[in-house]
Amino acid sequence: MNVEEAIEKRRAYRSLEPADISLELIRDLAEKAKLAPSCFNNQPWRFVFVKDREILSRIFEALSRGNEWARKASMVIAVFSRKDFDCDIHGREYYLFDTGMAVAFLILRATELGLVAHPIAGYREDKVKEVLNIPDDMKVITLIIVGKHSDVINPDLSDDQKKHEQDRPDRLPLEKFAYIDLYGE
Repeated sequence: MNVEEAIEKRRAYRSLEPADISLELIRDLAEKAKLAPSCFNNQPWRFVFVKDREILSRIFEALSRGNEWARKASMVIAVFSRKDFDCDIHGREYYLFDTGMAVAFLILRATELGLVAHPIAGYREDKVKEVLNIPDDMKVITLIIVGKHSDVINPDLSDDQKKHEQDRPDRLPLEKFAYIDLYGE
């Protein structure tokens, strides 16, 4: 699979079945994430790869309503950073952008390996930090839910979520976000 195929195949599926999570897989994903570009090569991203079932069950308690589907995850990756880990140039804080690029590399690699890697924002950050021993001064940017895609639609999904399992949600037309030479042109 090439990059274009991985981009096109990547989906935020919520119907999951178990995936084999090995230390080799974790190392592979981390190795690909570390190759992402960052301001002055600061590499501000930090990850905790959680595969232990007991710790996962404690992380699941931090999920917000609507993310019950994530309880079928084989792994959850906590992504976090801190503003001073990266550049701040004229008020442009790069740590979130740079960490996002590392997450994109990780997600595309997971897709290439036949996995679903679905980032979510619905969780209690304080609980995640407590469970994973992440310092208070860090910002938990996202949790990535990892598993294999299941052809059987998870019955815990809302009607809207079930619809999006079958069909990719609509994307904005290029004219709404891509401009040439000047904004609005």
